Amino acid sequence: MTQYTEDQLQQALEAISRGQAIKSASREYGIPRTTIYRRMTGAQSRVIAFADLQRLSPDQEAKLAEWVRIQHALGLAPTHQQVKVFAERILHAMGDTEPIGKGWIQAFLKRNPSIKVQRSRPIDSRRINGASTEVIREWFKLLAIPEVQGIKPANRYNMDETGILEGQGSNGLVLGMSETKSVRKKQPGSRAWVSIIECISALGQRLHPLIIYKGKTVQQQWFPLDLGPYEGWLFTATENGWTTDATAVEWLQKAFIPQTVPQGKDNKKEARLLILDGHGSHTTTDFMWLCYINNIHLLFLPPHTSHVLQPLDQSVFCPLNAAYR
Repeated sequence: MTQYTEDQLQQALEAISRGQAIKSASREYGIPRTTIYRRMTGAQSRVIAFADLQRLSPDQEAKLAEWVRIQHALGLAPTHQQVKVFAERILHAMGDTEPIGKGWIQAFLKRNPSIKVQRSRPIDSRRINGASTEVIREWFKLLAIPEVQGIKPANRYNMDETGILEGQGSNGLVLGMSETKSVRKKQPGSRAWVSIIECISALGQRLHPLIIYKGKTVQQQWFPLDLGPYEGWLFTATENGWTTDATAVEWLQKAFIPQTVPQGKDNKKEARLLILDGHGSHTTTDFMWLCYINNIHLLFLPPHTSHVLQPLDQSVFCPLNAAYR
């Protein structure tokens, strides 16, 4: 199929209006003669003809396409279904509750050929496993792309999760890494798992953590009478004390987004970078949607590389683990 732009077609029509023959203009601008004839007899441009498939305004679509493009460059673009849901949520915010048509995603990709999205995402969303030299070298190249280079160090963050299991270690506690969510040694008696989500900026700014207890709700008896040393800390509970899709979103809403708003009156809309592992709770539609509407880009660590690439793992959790042994 002959490829041409609307600008090329307009140039051909203008040339014909100045007296150039249709056959000559068709050959010069690479436009099929049938297309020129149809346009001259009143046919609509492709943009107008497919306006019902576009739905989003040009500015809205450009913003969405740019975020998707950068996420693709960072190694993990949203899926077809997630982009479609994003578009529907944008429309819902304007009062348009009509569902997006089946052909919208293909039309969106055709209008924005520079971006790619995944049809679906496997359980392990990373391409390569293991902390090989090649994997690490390729990952660091992502930090050098222009879109990341343009993000200020103050707006670059790393988050990680660890856990404390009662009944382990000399003082009754031991830390376990979020990547495995496993306990290596079993001990008798009742044990409760407590997860901790921490986050720090490239300049050393630390956020208040989110503590995840095992239980249906947070219980008052879990806390000391004096909560002064824990001012600003966030607490929640899940069935097993681990992160869920809902708690990942809760952390984003209550901890990360409000505590990392770019400083300065004119800087509120600056991009933020969040470096994190590829846990499934970090790639849900709700998690990625919140990142999109807040101009947050996600850079995922390759799997099984926390012991060499995860700053919080190496500099914070490892010493903490040693202290609990």
